[in-house]
Amino acid sequence: MAKKTKKIETPIDQRETFVSIQKSFADSDLSVEEKLKTLYALQQADTQIDKILQLRGELPLEVESLENEISEMKAKVAHISAHIDELNDKIAESRHNMAECDAQLEKYRAQIDNVANSREYDSLNKEIENQELLKAIAEKNIDESKTAILAKKVDIEAIKEKIEVRSEDLKAKHAELDTIVESTSAEEARLRAERAACAEKIDARTMSAYDRIRKSCNNHLAVVSVFNGDSCGGCFNSIPP
Repeated sequence: MAKKTKKIETPIDQRETFVSIQKSFADSDLSVEEKLKTLYALQQADTQIDKILQLRGELPLEVESLENEISEMKAKVAHISAHIDELNDKIAESRHNMAECDAQLEKYRAQIDNVANSREYDSLNKEIENQELLKAIAEKNIDESKTAILAKKVDIEAIKEKIEVRSEDLKAKHAELDTIVESTSAEEARLRAERAACAEKIDARTMSAYDRIRKSCNNHLAVVSVFNGDSCGGCFNSIPP
């Protein structure tokens, strides 16, 4: 009994010539006429889907852009709020340092009244000066941190106002897009089902060529009828006999 020879499928090359696609076209289980009709039906479904997507226009991109902008602004608010928390921690730490300085100053001033010699007196005076300097630095840090917090709170309010405005814009764009999608969703679903049914009948190599041609054309027409008997129905150039 003779063994069946298994047909080897060559991989699809995006740069392949029309000759190899033509061979695959001819080797199909469908007749050339049926395959052409299926390709044309596929193109008709894709054209109608393109019109629906065109009706939505730039709305999906505008909605995505607004969502990204709002997300970035919210992240910025969170970042500024975290910085404010750090400044509040710095204020708390500075107040703690001031309390420690006050305690040390009270101790050194009590000791300076009972010094035994000038050397001890000078040493205590030096410690008092150091503690007063540390206290002044802590007070300065508190004042600077409070000023920075006020400025950052103003920034947060400004960003929140922008978020509110952008959120209203997003709400309006969403409503507009939802209206269009709702009015065309049934028709789009029907067309996509038709497209899928046509695509199932066509071999992978021909589908690859079809998709490649659609992407390369501004009008996305890969399969067209003959116009006026001697012209391409897509670009309207004359077709030589």
